[in-house]
Amino acid sequence: MSDMTSPTSQVAALISRGKEQGYLTFAEVNDHLPDSITESEQIEDIIQMLNDVGIPVHDRAPESDDAMFEDTAEAADEVAEEEAAAVLASVENEPGRTTDPVRMYMREMGTVELLTREGEISIAKRIEEGIRDVLHSIAYWPNAVEVVLQEYKDYEAGERR
Repeated sequence: MSDMTSPTSQVAALISRGKEQGYLTFAEVNDHLPDSITESEQIEDIIQMLNDVGIPVHDRAPESDDAMFEDTAEAADEVAEEEAAAVLASVENEPGRTTDPVRMYMREMGTVELLTREGEISIAKRIEEGIRDVLHSIAYWPNAVEVVLQEYKDYEAGERR
């Protein structure tokens, strides 16, 4: 692939490749996406748009040749350029899109439902019950005292931290 730096030309090359092969793989999509597209939602939007224009995206390349078709290179390049511009315009112009990891995290955290007091109490009780069950199981283990004493001796001797 030639050295293309504009996002439109990178997506256009991706669409051209997809039209040539008749499909794309997720690896190809990730390799050819512009660096400015980093959010998973943006990538999913592009994959959906590729599917919408007739380019299926697969986990790995299909084995049969019947899934492939050919267009004339010139017509495919023009169509690919137009589709690339449409894809990028729809992804980049969405309000609130950012590549700042802190902003992305904060936006994602804003959609997560917080625990209620009752939820926290329920989780704390389950943790306490689990600890109690572990201690109960250890108490009935015949070698428990020997193991604890040996660990203590190893710690005192400087063999354990």
